[in-house]
Amino acid sequence: MPTLARRLAAEAIGSFFLFAGVIGSGVMAEGLAQGNDALALLANTVATGAVLYVLIAMLGPISGAHFNPAVTLAFALRRELPPREAALYVAVQLGAGVLGAFAVHLMFDMEILQFSTKARAGIGQWTGEFVATFGLVLTILVLLRTRVEAIPAGVALYITAAYWFTSSTSFANPAITLVRSLSDSFAGIAPGDVPGFVLAQLAGGIAATALAGWLAGEREEAA
Repeated sequence: MPTLARRLAAEAIGSFFLFAGVIGSGVMAEGLAQGNDALALLANTVATGAVLYVLIAMLGPISGAHFNPAVTLAFALRRELPPREAALYVAVQLGAGVLGAFAVHLMFDMEILQFSTKARAGIGQWTGEFVATFGLVLTILVLLRTRVEAIPAGVALYITAAYWFTSSTSFANPAITLVRSLSDSFAGIAPGDVPGFVLAQLAGGIAATALAGWLAGEREEAA
């Protein structure tokens, strides 16, 4: 088991590049797509899936490559991560993610501190976030039990698909939801809409955690 310091460093690096990848590719895509939202979303999707695969393959053996409080919560609920360490994981994910957003704004000559004006609310959006996060956490926990080597590709491909089959374009991550409220760009979300997304994401993650153990046969083996 790597030391806590190394694990937190891995979470920080991964969160920085993942959040920068999501927001930065959104900025680039919006600028190049000339008003074609479908093309912009496709570019944003491909970049996100690609960077996810690389980061999970590289940092997964060190920290587990959570980069997501919903994933960290799942491991805490399964008692595979102590509460104190889980809290530190979440703090690092948020802090490094904010720096990632600021780095994107600096790279693209945008105002460093800003707030999104893009409204994302309503039962359809919240349902999309529940479904997106449920599927993400279930993918991770079941593959961890059945085909651990497939996790980088499985998670990257799931998020790539969920961008398109969920109404919310699959944020599926409370930390990145908060950070995206700090970027008035293609990937942004209005700060006032963040709580609804986060609640839906946490509910989806908890539901997936409850199902995953049974689905992977853990309870039968324990008995």
